[in-house]
Amino acid sequence: MRRAIFPGTFDPFTIGHYSVVTRTLSFMDEVIIGIGINENKNTYFPVQKRLDMIRDFYKEESRIKVMAYDCLTIDFAQQENAQFIIRGIRTVKDFEYEETIADINRKLANIETILLFTEPELSCVSSTIVRELLSYNKDISQFLPQGMKL
Repeated sequence: MRRAIFPGTFDPFTIGHYSVVTRTLSFMDEVIIGIGINENKNTYFPVQKRLDMIRDFYKEESRIKVMAYDCLTIDFAQQENAQFIIRGIRTVKDFEYEETIADINRKLANIETILLFTEPELSCVSSTIVRELLSYNKDISQFLPQGMKL
């Protein structure tokens, strides 16, 4: 079974994240959406709310699990017997950062990272921007997957 971890904060889960998950399901048997708990990040939604939102959204998709973790992503991947880490790339800056992390993960745990490039029309969408819009009470529905409930 080909199992991948798609790690992130997902605060909130956007159409960009949805696109990565959908595309990953075309070549993986199972995707674990791993919500990394990082006390240094200033989040909008509590972890449990993010877990509930994403689980509810994917409740009909048996090949997706949604879990939280508070360790290194490679340790989480090993705990869940995942052979791959999936990452979405929007910019050259993202690529350079992810390439370094992928090299370290491969050296430490022999886990491969698969980079999926964002579709051009989604490259401007980030959780950071969506959170800022939320803080000003703006309608963010166009940046969330259709059917995602906050």
